[in-house]
Amino acid sequence: MRLKNKNILVTAAGQGIGHAAVMAMAAEGATVWATDVNPELLKSYAGVANVHTAVLDVMNKDAIHKQVALIPRIDALFNCAGVVHGGTILQATDKDWEFAFNLNARAQFWMIQAVLPRMLEQGGGSIINMASVCSSVRGLPNRFIYGASKAAVIGLTKSVAADYVTKGIRCNAICPGTVETPSLHDRINAEADPVQARKNFIARQPMGRLAQAHEIAPIIVFLASDEAIFATGNAYMVDGGMTI
Repeated sequence: MRLKNKNILVTAAGQGIGHAAVMAMAAEGATVWATDVNPELLKSYAGVANVHTAVLDVMNKDAIHKQVALIPRIDALFNCAGVVHGGTILQATDKDWEFAFNLNARAQFWMIQAVLPRMLEQGGGSIINMASVCSSVRGLPNRFIYGASKAAVIGLTKSVAADYVTKGIRCNAICPGTVETPSLHDRINAEADPVQARKNFIARQPMGRLAQAHEIAPIIVFLASDEAIFATGNAYMVDGGMTI
């Protein structure tokens, strides 16, 4: 049990990578607080051992602090909540830019602010932020707002890591490639030609297929565990070869 006796808080745990991460961490012995803004999605955890659920809107700072206060100890945080906007800079709107940065970056900023004092009191902790290959790592077509916001996540991650590297705090980001999730399905189905859209997503993956959410979960388990005790300030690619 690689995560035995660890308490872990996860945002956007209702589906996709967040759900896969919760299940993988619980299977490794962690007690996991699975949160999501959608209470219906959290019903999937009914009867799952070692998983507590709570509705949490990460765009609400007060709600974040109230939820964190209810957890007796937080050994790791997985900031998974996010949104993907399509389009180029000429198609981008101020409204979409603000929403993306508030959810993709500011929510992580608020979550870390809430849990970090607890981790410092405990003598350490692991923070795992959801970034993306589409960020400062790679520029992808029609992902202007998304790529900019995920680049901000990598900068945030490295800054937190640098400030608290001597305090037992580890902060890392994960950068998935294209993953088969409900979010991706929504984006595909929103296209004029969903069949071609799916082919296009697959074509940008060198392995010739999309990742499955459970294939991203192991890196999250690793970073939450003591096996990653010497790893901080890094952006880990789990991208099926997109950055070769």
